[in-house]
Amino acid sequence: MTNVPQKRPAFEPASELLRATTFDPDMKRPLSTVAGAFLVFLRVLTGVVWIAAIAFDFPSVVRDIDVSFDDVVTTPQLAEATLIVVLSVVGAFLLLDAILALLILRGLNWPRVIVMSFAAISIATSFLQWWDDEEDIRITTTLLGLGLDILILLALSSRSAAAYARRNERR
Repeated sequence: MTNVPQKRPAFEPASELLRATTFDPDMKRPLSTVAGAFLVFLRVLTGVVWIAAIAFDFPSVVRDIDVSFDDVVTTPQLAEATLIVVLSVVGAFLLLDAILALLILRGLNWPRVIVMSFAAISIATSFLQWWDDEEDIRITTTLLGLGLDILILLALSSRSAAAYARRNERR
């Protein structure tokens, strides 16, 4: 016999994966939860930078907008109103994302699930846009957001983050 340590299997049995988390209200906040919330804040920061970049170049962005419907003529006022509505909606989503990050740090489970769901939808959307040849994934387009979404999904879906978020549940 050799003194080679026993390796972990490449897969874990379903019974191990489905084992209920333990009731531990005094559990310390794991690093994966902190990292996940930090990444959500980074995603908010990238959104704020995007909004600021558009706001500083507002006249040329308004000039480039083409809001065309069947019988509607694009006017500068319509383009400006459309841009303001879009930036307001994006700003509201960024505020919601920041609030969800704070709630994740507090240890609640439902904001963690919502953020992971949005990240999965964003990843799938980026893939579908790439697959349809509409959009290349580049550093100047979707690479930063896509990378953040993947890292958020990895951090918040870890066992330690799930156990922390569900630490107060009695089974």
